[in-house]
Amino acid sequence: MSKTKSLRLRRQIRIRAKISGTASRPRLSIYRSNTNIYAQLIDDTTGKTLGAFSDLKLEKAGSKVEMSQKVGEAIAKIAAENKITTVVFDRGWFAYHGRVKALADSARQAGLQF
Repeated sequence: MSKTKSLRLRRQIRIRAKISGTASRPRLSIYRSNTNIYAQLIDDTTGKTLGAFSDLKLEKAGSKVEMSQKVGEAIAKIAAENKITTVVFDRGWFAYHGRVKALADSARQAGLQF
């Protein structure tokens, strides 16, 4: 295992040890690939995904940061439909910068609290 992968996994384990989602306050999990970004609302007590959205469902128009903002708005809308107002933010091993920050900020502006 490369040193970068090892550090990344240690960072993910450290973050996930501190957070957990419930039905009333699910975990907003973010995954960012080189081309796409994904968001899920997860209830860790039952192990179920309450809602999910990615930029694969959107028409590719604009930069990656703009697409992340649209995903943040869409996941906040899905949360509102499920009567969820607060979430626990799980950024995984990704730095809170760029596309991850854009998604989080747009979800906050759309009404989610975390």
